[in-house]
Amino acid sequence: MISSTSQLTNLQQEDKKIIKCVVWDLDNTLWHGILLEDEKVCLREGITNIIYSLDSRGILQSIASKNDEFTAIAKLEELGLKEYFLYPQINWNSKVSSLQEIAKSLNIGIDAIAFIDDQRFELEEVEFSLPDILCINADKIAHILDMPVMNPRFITEDSSIRRLMYISDINRQQAEKDFVGTTEEFLATLNMNFTISSAKEEDLQRAEELTLRTNQLNTTGYTYSYNELSHFCQSENHKLLIASLEDKYGSYGQIGLVLIERQTNLWTIKLLLMSCRVMSRGVGTIMLNYVMSLAQNNNVRLLAEFVPNNRNRMMYIAYKFANFKEIAKSDDLVTFENDLTRIQPVPLYVKFQAID
Repeated sequence: MISSTSQLTNLQQEDKKIIKCVVWDLDNTLWHGILLEDEKVCLREGITNIIYSLDSRGILQSIASKNDEFTAIAKLEELGLKEYFLYPQINWNSKVSSLQEIAKSLNIGIDAIAFIDDQRFELEEVEFSLPDILCINADKIAHILDMPVMNPRFITEDSSIRRLMYISDINRQQAEKDFVGTTEEFLATLNMNFTISSAKEEDLQRAEELTLRTNQLNTTGYTYSYNELSHFCQSENHKLLIASLEDKYGSYGQIGLVLIERQTNLWTIKLLLMSCRVMSRGVGTIMLNYVMSLAQNNNVRLLAEFVPNNRNRMMYIAYKFANFKEIAKSDDLVTFENDLTRIQPVPLYVKFQAID
């Protein structure tokens, strides 16, 4: 049984959670009835509005259902809902393994998932094996849109088309899988355009969203509110840079953020982050080398702060590959310095533009 203490703990943690994906069961959850017993199952009341609303808020959706895949997909297509579910796991595996596969495919943390099911057993098994997932009984579906975790503070242009950007990613991944040649040769076929610019007022909602949502490719885990970011934009002692990327498949949106604290002869990278969706595109290296070039042109020392956790080791490696050397450590805070003697050029397969 899920204890009342456990339920209370879950409720207390909700305010701190960022839900990036809602995963639905199908039978007696998304629709009434069991599909393999009655092919004329009907949708739960109000469910299409919930699906559309979550989608418009930038919350992704998927499926974890013990069902016949062909039959279930055909029913979703008939209902006009198939396109709303990314990487659906419709099979006879455990819900635990299905949820893990969805998290892996979307490249998000397990703690960013909410799982909805009508079966107490399934919910309890998931809660036991994956306690960071927010489990919701199907009898609470009518209240989902009112839950704080389902209501992001801002709905940005990027968040409103997030599902479509993931669909573009799926097409890219398939193209890469089918491509014969080196990684660099494949990247050259994408016609990537990468832009870094000083953040403006209209960028700040997305900038706040990036600090809240990005966990794996984040050097410090610092989060900043809209007001704090607005202050940095206006401060002579700070530089806030935001990066965007597009290619022949479409826009990735604004996918990177850098916050630099500037002193007379010393700059410190307080935060460097980028969306997990661009991990394999090499843009983190471009961002770092651009900041290094700025520091070199301004004749200042360049430091960088890093706070390790169980997710962001890739960013530690990025600093090391960019020739940053550890010069100090205090508790969890590591301070790096770069001597600016080895700044790599932008790869030839990327069209790069910097806008001040």
